[in-house]
Amino acid sequence: MSKIRFVGLDVHAETIAVAVAETGGEVRSHGVIPNRLESVRKLIGKLGPVGALKACYEAGPTGYVLYWQLTQLGVACELIAPSLVPTKAGDRVKTDRRDAEKLARCYRDGELTAVWVPDAAHEALRDLVRAREAAKKDQLRARHRLGKFLLRHGRRPEGLKAWTKKYLEWIKTHVHFDQAALEVTLADYLEEVDHVAARILKLEKAIDEAVRQAPPEIRAVIEALQALRGVAQTTAATIVSELGCVSRFQSPRQLMGYSGLVAREHSSGNRVRRGGITKTGNSHLRRVLVEAAWAYQHRPNVTGFLLRRQKNLALSDEVKKIAWKAQQRLHKRYQAFAARDKNKNQIVTALGRELLGFIWAIAVHIEGQQKQLRKIA
Repeated sequence: MSKIRFVGLDVHAETIAVAVAETGGEVRSHGVIPNRLESVRKLIGKLGPVGALKACYEAGPTGYVLYWQLTQLGVACELIAPSLVPTKAGDRVKTDRRDAEKLARCYRDGELTAVWVPDAAHEALRDLVRAREAAKKDQLRARHRLGKFLLRHGRRPEGLKAWTKKYLEWIKTHVHFDQAALEVTLADYLEEVDHVAARILKLEKAIDEAVRQAPPEIRAVIEALQALRGVAQTTAATIVSELGCVSRFQSPRQLMGYSGLVAREHSSGNRVRRGGITKTGNSHLRRVLVEAAWAYQHRPNVTGFLLRRQKNLALSDEVKKIAWKAQQRLHKRYQAFAARDKNKNQIVTALGRELLGFIWAIAVHIEGQQKQLRKIA
């Protein structure tokens, strides 16, 4: 049987630096190849039988293209978390060749941490959800520009809530300037606000359609998560697209650590020191969790949009039971923290972390059901 050869790849947009670590042997560079499918195919042919190769490269802006190319060629490949690659404190030389050799060596020694690679359905939904998030950020910037422009010129409405339909109508009807330059500026800022609003509406309709056309396994989890208070379809789609198969996490605690919502700790001996949250892992996931957690400051109830979601989606009693338990526990936790005069942002962050436990319970339950249905089919 051939010995396993560990291949480290330092990937860039145009080039790939290659290094190979032999089992129990040396680590040597194999030069640089173009980042093209034909070049990758030739490289694999030179390195030996695909069954004896294990490749890795750092997750980054080049995405998963190389991963899928290697997988289709029959090579086992893993994407590595860049922040968890071991580094030497005194190492002051960094080149593509040295990076590839370090990846190959550490991969052979089992010192690297792989990240989850989404399938085509998860990746497509994730890109769409992130496009909407980008549009929301653009909307905030556009509103700030227009709002600060009006404030600089002393134009403030009385009794109107900002960015409502009446507020925008007031700007278009009652705000005018004598100088033509200011009129052009106002028109441009208004046009950008309207344009971004149309973008968001278009993307939200696209998300609705994407969820309807998603594979049953993905759609079932998205629907079930909407039983939770503060988790509507867009939030549920974000959670599922960012996490993928939730069953890959052995426990809620492991999922909480992945989210970066757990506290930093630097303890030694009898001294225990904890700080703010680690903020490692997925920032998109943390954002939607904290947004959803604000809903639990209110007393538990199932009315309005939440009641309609649970009825329209025909959710199971088990899922609704978990969601109701989440409402009772998280609201009680909010009251307990508030009674101790904790900062509201800290309270909601803590609730977001605990909300992940209920998300894990619902998702694992639904994924188990879907697995049984596939076996029956």
